[in-house]
Amino acid sequence: MSPRADELEFPDSQVTKDLNTFITRSRTVDDGAVRLEANGTVLAAYVCVIKPSFLGQDSPTIMGLRTMPLGRPIVLDTTVSLASMADRMARLAYDAVAVSVPDVTVQEAWTGITAPRSGWRPLDEVRAETLEAAALEGIREVSLALPNNAGAPLISSVRNTVWGAPIKGTSTALPAGAAFAAYTLGFLDREEPAVVLENGRWLRLSSRRGHVLVRRPASLA
Repeated sequence: MSPRADELEFPDSQVTKDLNTFITRSRTVDDGAVRLEANGTVLAAYVCVIKPSFLGQDSPTIMGLRTMPLGRPIVLDTTVSLASMADRMARLAYDAVAVSVPDVTVQEAWTGITAPRSGWRPLDEVRAETLEAAALEGIREVSLALPNNAGAPLISSVRNTVWGAPIKGTSTALPAGAAFAAYTLGFLDREEPAVVLENGRWLRLSSRRGHVLVRRPASLA
């Protein structure tokens, strides 16, 4: 059986840098938490970009997923703050191939939502330019709709409306929030379109740079 991990060991320093980039980008969206999961030689790092503000809110949960190879097999499933991971990454040497896993864990409701690993049905392909345009338009709409010192209820309502709306110019129900996640996390690839897949209440937007997982509210599934 693979050992439990208190350290992530990668095959080379470029993978370490990739994780650092993912952590840094994630913090610009929501300086919350990252779920680190492995059962073998692949690390899956999940972050939540958009989530309902309260139980029962009619909005999607949108997560970013980045997978990276490990230099040795491990068993790991822990959720830690992005800030604590960033602190460890900042202390690494330029050519480091290992990073310690923070001891202190955090509780996040979204980590209890697990996307299917199989059974995905392809729906469509979407060009990076289309997704980038949807993300930038959504960012503009949110900015224009929110006055200075807007309260949490108004912020939640505006974001729910903007990021929950379908992306214009596509044949799927993929919400604009998925484009926002792909854009801000650096998953867009101008060399090839992203693939949209479906599995029950779930949608997935995948490119070779990463995946966006969308759990639609029950009313839209």
